[in-house]
Amino acid sequence: MPRVFKATEIEKEEKEVKRDYLDRHMPHVFCPDTVKRGEKFEVKIKLGDEYPHPDEHDHFISVIQLWNRETLLAEARYTAGVYGNVPSHFEVDFYIVAPEVSMNLSAMSVCTKHGLWQSEDKPVKVVSQV
Repeated sequence: MPRVFKATEIEKEEKEVKRDYLDRHMPHVFCPDTVKRGEKFEVKIKLGDEYPHPDEHDHFISVIQLWNRETLLAEARYTAGVYGNVPSHFEVDFYIVAPEVSMNLSAMSVCTKHGLWQSEDKPVKVVSQV
């Protein structure tokens, strides 16, 4: 099983030293905190805030996934050069329908050189009326 890198497992001092490395690999989940049951809503996953990730033939983001706890909801696959062979902030928008119960969303990304990375969890409350 591959090692999964999580921001919570890295000490504060080490985070500062490796800020650019962590920033370009760590996925972040952006979506509403509360959604209406049975309605479609947008979930954006973005890698990097300050530092773009390389898009080279042997070093690129190959997969971005959206998870609800242990259930894979959506996945985007990339090939080298999809961002024109220039460093970029990889991102994808997924549109999903809110289930009957609350969600705990997370994202995973795979760098062809630096492995598997997991975001922090994003709790989403599901209500009958927003």
